[in-house]
This record gives sequence, structure tokens and C-alpha cells, in this order.
Amino acid sequence: MAKPVYVLNGPNLNMLGRREPAIYGRETLDDVRGRVQTHARSLGLEVEFRQSNHEGELVTWIQDAREAASAIVLNAGALTHTSIAILDALTAAELPVIEVHLSNIYKRESFRHHSYVSPAATGVICGLGPKGYLLALDALADILNQGTRATKRRTG
Repeated sequence: MAKPVYVLNGPNLNMLGRREPAIYGRETLDDVRGRVQTHARSLGLEVEFRQSNHEGELVTWIQDAREAASAIVLNAGALTHTSIAILDALTAAELPVIEVHLSNIYKRESFRHHSYVSPAATGVICGLGPKGYLLALDALADILNQGTRATKRRTG
């Protein structure tokens, strides 16, 4: 069985639907989880969907992903703009990573314009709300399928 895609969410994302809905929308994280799981199944992917308000827990999950996951979708929340530890963990994981933000971080405060996640990311999606997670899965399905085809060509 193929390894799952880890969909990891950082601080305050558990407050979706209640926290600043004009910026983040009215969908809850459980709503997003349902959409992600349904879309992943349609792509033939399994997902492990998690959220933590603790940087160290996110780092541990990213480290675990190196062996247990095929790829990572990461919305690190505010830790995007502050966490070298998350960057180091992503780099060490050596997996495809899609960075996702619900809001357009470039239309917001200037401190949100810098991402410590981006140097380790295969791609970045921002400003499209929860649809960004689905687009990240689409991209990862393509990336993972290309890797499978390349492996089959080398071994077949």
C-alpha cells in the first residue's frame, strides 16, 4: 500500500470558521479535512490530516514523514514566518512539499511576506482558501505519479 500524504496544519488553524472569517472564511478545519479526504480518494491518495498549535509537534510529524509519508502538504500558519526548525525538518525529510496558505500572504502585513517554509517547498499555493489544499493534492498526485513512472522505467 502506498504511503499517505501528510496534511499538516499549524497554530490557530483549529479556529477556522470562527477566527477572522473575512480573511480565512467560514469553513471549519473539520470541513477542510472532509474536502481533503474526499478529493484525495478521488486521486487514489491516502491522507493523514493533522493540526497542532505546537511547533515541536509539527517538527516531529515532519521528521516522521520522512519514513511514513510520500509527500507533505503544509499550512504552518504563523510559524511559516518564524520557524527555522520547520525549515530544517522539511529539508531533512527529503519529500515533495506543497506550502499552502488560505489567505494571500502578500496582500497582508509585511512580516507575512517572508516564508521559512518556501525554500524547502516544491510549490506554494496562497490566497485560494480551502481550495488550495485540493490543488496541492492535485500537484502531488502528478509529482508522485511521475516518480512511479520513472521507477517503473528504471526497473521495468
